[in-house]
Amino acid sequence: MEGYLIMCGRFVLVTDLSKIVHHFNIQNVSVDIKTGWNISPGQHISAVIQQNGQNIIESYLWGLIPSWAKDPSIGHKLINARAETINKKPSFRSAFKKRRCIIIVDGFYEWKTDGKQKVPLYFYFKSGEPFGLAGLHESWMSPDQKQVNTCTIITTDANSLISSIHDRMPVIIPKELEQTWLKENIEDKSLLLSILKPYSANEMDYKVGMGPNFTEDK
Repeated sequence: MEGYLIMCGRFVLVTDLSKIVHHFNIQNVSVDIKTGWNISPGQHISAVIQQNGQNIIESYLWGLIPSWAKDPSIGHKLINARAETINKKPSFRSAFKKRRCIIIVDGFYEWKTDGKQKVPLYFYFKSGEPFGLAGLHESWMSPDQKQVNTCTIITTDANSLISSIHDRMPVIIPKELEQTWLKENIEDKSLLLSILKPYSANEMDYKVGMGPNFTEDK
């Protein structure tokens, strides 16, 4: 089941705004950027979308509520979307076609079981650069006519760095494919699905603990 038990469930964003604007070629920032070392479902998070050919940053509640949903609590179960079924499931297929986004992160967590304890591991780029996770966004209208903007993070099979900890990982969009993923006029399912692959483990590393106080031992 897609929900809180499936990766990705926690991430980090601490990079300053100027670096984000440069990295993602942002033309407009109309919201405050949500930062922190432990950003979790149910919070508002920052994502890049494209409007009229420009990259802008918007804020979305993490936990997608489909436009047709009767009960907004469905968002608690839809923090992640599996890449393998994203173009088939009613909850995601419309957003996959028309409302794609990139969630801005510096890294994400997964937990390793050690006896009776669960130890957090922080996965990040060796370069120290921020990167983008593939996402979808939706707008839902509440019974009292208030618009709620929500999003989900897409997951795929884990790469070799992560697979011993978890069988899934969030889809990391390669920088050279970010604009393809965001473009409003691209609806080629085969092209879009080809982007949703495990990211190279060679460019990633991990630390033990939750930031900013990590331990060096792995």
